[in-house]
Amino acid sequence: MSLHGWIILDKPVGLGSTQAVSAVKRNLREAGFNMKLKGGLKVGHGGTLDPLAEGVLPIALGEATKLAGRMLDSDKAYAFTIQFGTMTDTLDAEGEVIEENAVRPTLTALEAVLVQFTGPIEQVPPKYSALKIDGKRAYDLARAGEEVELATRSVVIHSLDITSADPELVEGSSFLTEEESSPSTSSGRTEVVLQQATLIAHVSKGTYIRSLARDIAHALGTCGHVTYLRRIKAGPFTESQAISLDKLNTIGKGAPLEDIILPLEAGLDGIPALILDPESAQAVRQGRVISGLPHSDGLHFAKLADEPVALMELSEGSAKVVRGFNCS
Repeated sequence: MSLHGWIILDKPVGLGSTQAVSAVKRNLREAGFNMKLKGGLKVGHGGTLDPLAEGVLPIALGEATKLAGRMLDSDKAYAFTIQFGTMTDTLDAEGEVIEENAVRPTLTALEAVLVQFTGPIEQVPPKYSALKIDGKRAYDLARAGEEVELATRSVVIHSLDITSADPELVEGSSFLTEEESSPSTSSGRTEVVLQQATLIAHVSKGTYIRSLARDIAHALGTCGHVTYLRRIKAGPFTESQAISLDKLNTIGKGAPLEDIILPLEAGLDGIPALILDPESAQAVRQGRVISGLPHSDGLHFAKLADEPVALMELSEGSAKVVRGFNCS
């Protein structure tokens, strides 16, 4: 079978993205595939996922590695839990507590503040991140005790929704602000304060969920950090397509690859197909422009029967190669 495609791993907590790629390589090598540095099958991931995070990690094989950059630029979706009242230096459960606050937000306040964090926003990445400062990783500088200042970046939060919350009844709580001291809202509903809340965020590339959680907590007059982080979607790939590490490990023991590997074009969901005949396919493989096409302008996925040939940009009936594939 063709090994030009995708393995979507449900990455467990504790496993780094590079380690996940190594696990795929090991299993394919045990299954008899050539994984040598020169001439062997190429493998790469489509977007780093922190060791303390779990969930959807697309791993590209063969010619699909040419699409890894598109995967990095794609939107993502995450489920995450904010623990209110404490903030750590890493903004997650791994770090040391650096701030504490007795204030706990109400559910109503959390619902109201999310509007501020939906749409285009500015955020400062965590100092414990892989971003580079003068050629050095920010997390290396932070661990060495150096002062880390990262520039604000623009990102887009497409949607932000509360899925669950861990409340306490307001009555008798020591965490009330003056404005929240009434046990009932104007609607007559008993109000609650939250120890933690779990949300789902659909976000643009470059969004740091740990920073988002920090900023939401600060907007609520308290502090917080992420205790749970799961990526549920990366580009076109969802958690329903992801396989466990245990299932991945069956590859090396002879499990059929057809049950695990998705085709190359699975990473091109939403891009229209451009069906080529043998003559035009040969022209495309030579990098030539093909003309007289009755298709709309934009990016197209050119293929000969079921064989991927290229990504092509169409303009006024002419198509030029953006990225060629060699799957034969």
